[in-house]
Amino acid sequence: MNREYHRWHSPALNRPMELLVFGHHGAPVLVFPTSRGRFYEWEDFGMIEAMRSHIEQGWNQFYCVDSVDEESWYCKACHPAARVARHIQYEQYILNEVIPLIRSKNDTPYLIVTGASFGAYHAVNFAFRHPGLARRVIGMSGRYDMRPFMDGYYDESFYFNNPVDYMKNLSDPAWLEKFRRELDIILVCGRDAGEETENNRYLSQILWEKGIWHALRLWDGWAHDWPWWKQMLPMYINGA
Repeated sequence: MNREYHRWHSPALNRPMELLVFGHHGAPVLVFPTSRGRFYEWEDFGMIEAMRSHIEQGWNQFYCVDSVDEESWYCKACHPAARVARHIQYEQYILNEVIPLIRSKNDTPYLIVTGASFGAYHAVNFAFRHPGLARRVIGMSGRYDMRPFMDGYYDESFYFNNPVDYMKNLSDPAWLEKFRRELDIILVCGRDAGEETENNRYLSQILWEKGIWHALRLWDGWAHDWPWWKQMLPMYINGA
């Protein structure tokens, strides 16, 4: 299996950033780690091994990025506005640095975005903000309301990074049509995962109200850990 390590100083974040690439061809898969996770997490926890056949047969090529969650959503020493601002800088890093790397190495235009737990938030928020750039998103065991991270603070920048809010109010016909035609949405979580389950159902309800087809897949039990995610991803990466 082809494995590549990349590191550079990010202009968007003003710090070194690292990532791993697995595979040689196929639909590129942008992978966000779990909360405060690192770029090597999916390799260490067996997700890459679970996808070995897809990778070796050239069906998918994985790009596993690092997070800056400690500097954004989880930075309790920062003002909530600064947390969102750092997250927006992280998005710029993905858009202006990681995506060009993917395009330079892979000529397949169909970009898949995925993540588990907090990585599912990153994946879904990125895909929803850039439908058409992202063509399929798979959110595994995610939550899509970031208000618990904001200590009661709310502003416009946060609104546009909180999927349950901006999707609920989305009414522009061109944007809605872009979602319907250009983005496959797959949400997966445990049926008995409490608030997580209800949050996925709520987002699903919002999407249906907007006429946006998607798949909500509820697995028996809690289903929030690596053994489940290693079963989920091979099942949904190329279909719902």
